[in-house]
Amino acid sequence: MPSATSLLVRRGAAVAAAFGLVTVAGPQVADAAPAAAVTGPAALHWSTCPAGSEAPRGTYCTTLKVPLDYARPRGRQIKLTLSVAGDANAPRTLVVNPGGPGEPGIGTAQLVWSQLPADVSAKYNVVSFDPRGVGASTPVSCGDTRRLIKHPAGPYTPATDGQEQARRTVARKVAEQCYAKAKDLLPYITTENAARDMDRIRGALRRDKMDYLGYSYGTKLGATYATLFPSHTGRMILDSVVDPTVTSYASQYEQDPALQHRAEQFFAWVAKKDGTYHLGTSAAKVSAAWDAVRKKLDAHPAGGRAGSAELDDLLASGMYTDLEWADVAQPVADYRRGDASALVGTTDQLALGSVVPARLAYNCVDDAWPRDWATWHRETAAAAPKSPLFAWLNSWYSAPCAFWKAPTARPVKIGSAHVPPVLLLQAKDDAATPVVGARRMHQALTGSGLVVAGGGNHGQYLFDGNACMDRHGSRYLLTGRLPAEGATCPAAPAP
Repeated sequence: MPSATSLLVRRGAAVAAAFGLVTVAGPQVADAAPAAAVTGPAALHWSTCPAGSEAPRGTYCTTLKVPLDYARPRGRQIKLTLSVAGDANAPRTLVVNPGGPGEPGIGTAQLVWSQLPADVSAKYNVVSFDPRGVGASTPVSCGDTRRLIKHPAGPYTPATDGQEQARRTVARKVAEQCYAKAKDLLPYITTENAARDMDRIRGALRRDKMDYLGYSYGTKLGATYATLFPSHTGRMILDSVVDPTVTSYASQYEQDPALQHRAEQFFAWVAKKDGTYHLGTSAAKVSAAWDAVRKKLDAHPAGGRAGSAELDDLLASGMYTDLEWADVAQPVADYRRGDASALVGTTDQLALGSVVPARLAYNCVDDAWPRDWATWHRETAAAAPKSPLFAWLNSWYSAPCAFWKAPTARPVKIGSAHVPPVLLLQAKDDAATPVVGARRMHQALTGSGLVVAGGGNHGQYLFDGNACMDRHGSRYLLTGRLPAEGATCPAAPAP
């Protein structure tokens, strides 16, 4: 599955192009000061961002020390890297997490600030950060995993015990290598610790309240913060909401049918554009053509490295937003016409991110996973008939957690009567975070408000082109007022 961060960056660019928006070249922070002496919120020392970081050119960064282990606050300290965009003298600061988990965030401040309406950006500067274990914040490393994962990797759905055993072996070796390279960090790469880090960020910014915008996994992080620090929670938007009532292991079985449903919507969209893609004039015909391509790639991988699993990765990458659908359909249409270059190039790019160490660390440590592979096999096989394109893909994506060596954490139980009103934004057919999770978060966070939009795009506020959802989000940031119970929005226009 693609990372939420890379998705947000791609969608930011797509929205900017579609709506004529311009991303600023750099934040408006203390313009008169030289970069080395720039002061942002709370007089933190802001300067150029680390070389090789995910921050756009012109973004300003700073660092903050936090305890590796909050049970030993005077023990080993690790580094967090933060970025800022906007007016240093704005009365409020919006802290943003783009999702993941385990994805860089310091490039997000500028991206979000540049999309805020003028009346909101006048009230807020925006701060984002690489969470612990990520990017420029004392990163977790699993070493070079490319030698472990070959392409083509073989079909996700195992046809034989040998195929299943081969993938289990890769998952086990990834887990072992991560532990060997980062065993001193792994027990502490948890959402609870990341939430405690956010309160250190709030203190460093000298804000009494944490105003926050979190997408996808960022909703879990934000809800954890609000539960732990309700008196310091300000205006909080949780967008595309993680289910707070299930484990990370169980959540993949919520995703499976939602992903399959989203794929069916994609096939129907492709059918309406048969004049462009020539994959079939009905969803059923497109689905059959897609399956034929999968079988052909199994027998003869494109370029010697793009097989059915790589095609499945491409399809999964497009299930987050219909803004990506043309980029999924076109390489397959070209391949059917005899040109495999786009398909190979696109799947090569997806393969580069097949193991993200910090993402595994958060997923595998945050709560307990079954260590008996028979449980995984049984439950995945049971899910596969209703979700044939995604059940095994999703399980293999998380399979290293079955062999994880670091101890798992006891997750924070989300919810507190003391949490102030939180705004939840959710798409009805979101496949990555199904709507059932948003409804359960609404129940867990007493006094919260939930707006459900039509469509299935993951990430609503600012990046979906949905004017109704944008109005709800911006009004809440400006006033703190929640919409009426049961509020809905229509879907954004289809591409």
